Amino acid sequence: MAFPTGERYVQRIDDWWLDATDAVRVGAVTALAHTLNVLGSTWVTLPVRLVTIGWLTRIRRWEALTAFVLTMVSSEALIWILKNAYGRERPPDPLVSTTGFSFPSGHAIAGTVTAVALVIVLVPAGRTRRRWEIIAGGFALIMGMSRVYLNAHWMSDVVAGTVLAAAFAIGIAALVHELGDALHRGRVAADLAEIDDSDP
Repeated sequence: MAFPTGERYVQRIDDWWLDATDAVRVGAVTALAHTLNVLGSTWVTLPVRLVTIGWLTRIRRWEALTAFVLTMVSSEALIWILKNAYGRERPPDPLVSTTGFSFPSGHAIAGTVTAVALVIVLVPAGRTRRRWEIIAGGFALIMGMSRVYLNAHWMSDVVAGTVLAAAFAIGIAALVHELGDALHRGRVAADLAEIDDSDP
């Protein structure tokens, strides 16, 4: 998207995908896409996020809470920054009401980052988490494709949004975990040093 030649190449792919989608619409799929349009909206994602924050606070999982809040806040900032930086117009004739610029897909980012972050902070590591990671990935894929199907976004908007959201959710969780471990190691080292100093 950053270089003119690349933009033209990406736009040709987006145009082809838009034409192909227009030619294969089916009533049941359209209904599903409209449902996903609601599920990925602020009316759904915000309450889910607030309930998760409340639950993590109640059970005092501070590391998970920090990672979740940072992921949500930074992803919303990312949407605003990139949309205004690129100023890309949306596809013609959307099947749902749209506002603002097209790139990246806000629904793709919000849906992906929420689904992935929920798995990270709520499901313990192991086989069960891997299953939920697959489910979250499938949800993100379907959510993104529904935006293209509804002519609400170009395909490249969705691909970029989904990849960025997954990277943010995973990267921030890993960073917060590493910082937490570093602080813990520092406290342990300080306690050991204090014990050594107190020995006669």
